[in-house]
Amino acid sequence: MIFPVVDLTNPIPYSDEIHDVLSSLNCIGTTVFFIDSIDDLSVLIEVRDRYHIRDYWIFPQREDTLDVRSLIKLLDDGATKVVLSLEFILKKLRIDDIPAERLVASLTLNSASPELTDASSERVSAYLIIPSTNYNNSSILSIFDSILDQVSVLIKHVQKHPLPSGGRKDVGMILPPSIKPELELIKQLSDLNGRFLVSVDALTLKEPDKTTKINIADAFTCSLTSDRADGLFTTVVVDEQGIALGLVYSSRESVREAIRTKKGVYQSRKRGLWYKGATSGAVQNLKSIDIDCDEDALRFVVEQLGSGFCHFNTNTCFGRYNGLKALEKTLQSRKVSAPPGSYTQKLFQKPDLLRSKIMEEADELCSATSKENIAWEAADLIYFALTKCIANDVTLADIEEQLNKRALKITRRPGNAKTQRDVTKPDGDNNDKNVLLNANNSTDSSDKQVDERASEKIGAEGIIKMQKYDLSEITPEKRSSLLLRPIIKSDEILERVRPIVDDVRKKGDVALLDLTAKYDGIRLQSPVLASPFPPELMSVDDATKSAIDQAFDNILKFHEAQYDRSTLVVSTMPGVTCYRFSRPIKSVGLYVPGGTAVLPSTALMLGIPAMVAGCKEIVLACPPRKDGSVAPEVLYVAHKVGATKVLLAGGAQAVAAMAYGTESVPKVDKICGPGNQYVTAAKMLTQNDSSAMISIDMPAGPSELLVIADESSVPAYVASDLLSQAEHGEDSQVVLVAVSLSLSQLEEIEKEIHKQASCLPRVGIVRQSIPKSFILNVANMSDALKFSNDYAPEHLILHVEDADSWVNEIDNAGSIFLGSYSPESCGDYASGTNHTLPTYGYARMYSGVNTQTFLKHMTAQKLTMDGLDKIGDTVMRLAEIEGLEAHRNAVAIRVKDIRNTN
Repeated sequence: MIFPVVDLTNPIPYSDEIHDVLSSLNCIGTTVFFIDSIDDLSVLIEVRDRYHIRDYWIFPQREDTLDVRSLIKLLDDGATKVVLSLEFILKKLRIDDIPAERLVASLTLNSASPELTDASSERVSAYLIIPSTNYNNSSILSIFDSILDQVSVLIKHVQKHPLPSGGRKDVGMILPPSIKPELELIKQLSDLNGRFLVSVDALTLKEPDKTTKINIADAFTCSLTSDRADGLFTTVVVDEQGIALGLVYSSRESVREAIRTKKGVYQSRKRGLWYKGATSGAVQNLKSIDIDCDEDALRFVVEQLGSGFCHFNTNTCFGRYNGLKALEKTLQSRKVSAPPGSYTQKLFQKPDLLRSKIMEEADELCSATSKENIAWEAADLIYFALTKCIANDVTLADIEEQLNKRALKITRRPGNAKTQRDVTKPDGDNNDKNVLLNANNSTDSSDKQVDERASEKIGAEGIIKMQKYDLSEITPEKRSSLLLRPIIKSDEILERVRPIVDDVRKKGDVALLDLTAKYDGIRLQSPVLASPFPPELMSVDDATKSAIDQAFDNILKFHEAQYDRSTLVVSTMPGVTCYRFSRPIKSVGLYVPGGTAVLPSTALMLGIPAMVAGCKEIVLACPPRKDGSVAPEVLYVAHKVGATKVLLAGGAQAVAAMAYGTESVPKVDKICGPGNQYVTAAKMLTQNDSSAMISIDMPAGPSELLVIADESSVPAYVASDLLSQAEHGEDSQVVLVAVSLSLSQLEEIEKEIHKQASCLPRVGIVRQSIPKSFILNVANMSDALKFSNDYAPEHLILHVEDADSWVNEIDNAGSIFLGSYSPESCGDYASGTNHTLPTYGYARMYSGVNTQTFLKHMTAQKLTMDGLDKIGDTVMRLAEIEGLEAHRNAVAIRVKDIRNTN
């Protein structure tokens, strides 16, 4: 086996090949090794989070700046281990707060004496052998066998005693840069119970005979042994909770394919490679592959989709799920299609009821005393708590991941109870029970629950608050900086997007299907659904259908009113008549973000104006869900707006497919719709390619909102509007321009922000976006509107007295919301205006999507003989000035005839 190495001290070359390798690291049961300066961990965090790397070691390149606090922070932030020099550990690290299983000692073979390793044995859990400085390009190969002999002695010595927590000490070895890692070398060290550190630059997912690099699956499996005549490896397949689904067999080829596709792929003893679910639809998303301690068996951890693993349509080959897993599956099913009137359906539809039940059951569990009653009440609480989780797309695997992250922390919680829950105080039990009873029964129970949860959050994670500035106290330079948005690294993003776009352009459907499998984890048979759409795929409940229909009617009414179908006729002078009229753009592509989210509102906002304009071909693109389908709500809207095709793809690949066309995706003339920075980059890239011949609606950045509030505003309303945009994403920005608000009024708004945010399911996102946002105090409305016009927000809300009177003063905004009862949410969904709006300051020069977005205007002119005679001299003179004789002649030849006739 290997340790894949990511050197963050040098820029990562984000080629497709490197991206594929990094994307596969979380699929193999090995540790990722980060080399970093640790002065700035932003790149490490970006790579770790982008590629979902869970198990990683950090090798800091400078020890002179390290202290115990910084080491603990590295480990608390998620690092499994930190690598330090043996000298540092023995001489400088004088602390017992860092467990031995979290430290690794680096050393050279020359310094690896038994005395030193014994001295450090109780302090570390692994050793890293680094190259000696006296190796040169040729000498190491000639003495490699002797090096392995030395390594073998060291491994045997340090692994004599197992770790106190179980397991053996790892020993890794870094090859000198001059030596190309080879499978045989990796296998030799693996046979000695050691691991090579191999740079991701030297790894690939390509077939071994098509590259000079090492296939990552081969490096992972080269140490495997089999006692079977056919050479296959026994493979246990488990779900994300470790529940055994069944027993299969793997080969090195099937492991390569599994890692490449991130799917459950095995070796059938009769049919060769077996792509699980390829015919039944019960596919598996691969989470990780592990090798057992004897290196002769594999464990596949998968997310099982469809009916289940077994060919008898049961969850496992050992029968159906039970316990928590069975409950999770039942609740997930009920969320999609619960029996009408069922209790679980009520819980999903009524969050307040669910909240009350969780609090009630928690109180009853605290009061239970006997073993039977405790088990009974705990089961009730788990049922309601898991319902809350499933309602917000949180799975048992997500919960376990949080537990695993907490297990890595060295810094522990203080362990004290929150004020409301401290039963060590006099009458603690009674007070606690009264809080619960009041929360369930009083008329202001919602506020009490919010206050209680917000108070708990203050102690746990700090107050959620915005930055504050006063216009009278900041410099002009600081004011200018407040107008800026987060920097988007356009060049870097374009470099990642360009290969994707080129791949789809060249390979069409093949590339589109491969990229959808790669990025969405779905292997589709066809990337397109064509109308008419099957009714069963767009079946929605009556409440949802009614909501969509009402929103549809309002948006349709407003966008119909925008369409002036008349022809403009102007006589510019006698005998010269000019005309202007519109025609629909023939074919348009509408990008609707999705995947795990359901966004019928965006489908409405894009589809309705395209339908009103009369576009003949409407292609709607939406990332597929985990089962390969599109959300029925989105498909229902696609049907209502007359979409001809639905493209089951997202990201840059969807934009490319619509821009250039594929075998099954028609080429469009214009692409509209919001998306992440990669979608935006793909839109900009294809628009600038003359061979694509497309236009786009507008550039886009993160969602944003500016609120202007005076003393007449309602603090709770202001806070709710700010949070409605802040929850979009960590890069969302919201701004409050406070007009002559007192300190107490500002404090009330800040209190409401924290109180309401603490109760949101997406509070984690808000905790990132709100601190990046700000409040600006200004003296009057004139200063407020000047700042707003300079900022040019996507959404502008006027929480001010007589809001309508200020509209004429607003020059730059995507959409304006007037007064306390015009929340931005209504514009997002159903009032009638469009929610696809310019962001990032582009409201200075772009409009939001509207009916005109899907129209083009043409002009015509008709000149009579008299009209040409009157204008002819002007045209001929201007043509002469510009030196365009043919232009002049086209008029002169006619004017000559006219004047000779006269």
